[in-house]
Amino acid sequence: MGEAARSLEQTGLRAREGKYLTFVLAQEEFGLEILKVREIIGMLEITAIPQTPEYVKGVINLRGRVIPVIDLRLKFGLPPLEYGERTCIIVVDVNSGQGLMQMGVVVDAVSEVLNVGAEDLEPPPNFGRGLNNSYILGIAKTKGSIKILLDIDRVLSAAELLGLEALGS
Repeated sequence: MGEAARSLEQTGLRAREGKYLTFVLAQEEFGLEILKVREIIGMLEITAIPQTPEYVKGVINLRGRVIPVIDLRLKFGLPPLEYGERTCIIVVDVNSGQGLMQMGVVVDAVSEVLNVGAEDLEPPPNFGRGLNNSYILGIAKTKGSIKILLDIDRVLSAAELLGLEALGS
């Protein structure tokens, strides 16, 4: 890698440093930018919506607002897991391309808020053509482990977000 490319990569990593809410899915640790997180709530009754993808669990009524909820485990193709006492919903602000919308994300358990510096970040791995990893902001190396930092705006495609936005209105 040339000096210019290395400098550009470092600038990109510095832009991604900051605080991340970390959580667990199937024994793996992930992180979301803390500025995208509105709140963390325990499991609520989710009203299923017919004819939606399997990972769309339905909608919840959060203080009078109807918010779509996705199961991140299912979205990532992981095996389903019965919800337990540590299962929770992270309410996030997502840019749908037409403005911000709130969405609930079901995770196995929330871990901690982590301060990640540029020196602890690696760019997303390149798996070659055909494998989309645009939803990965980077890989954080902290406390002897690796955490996959997610760009929640890109976990769902624009079309998927527009479909969810319709559920919440």
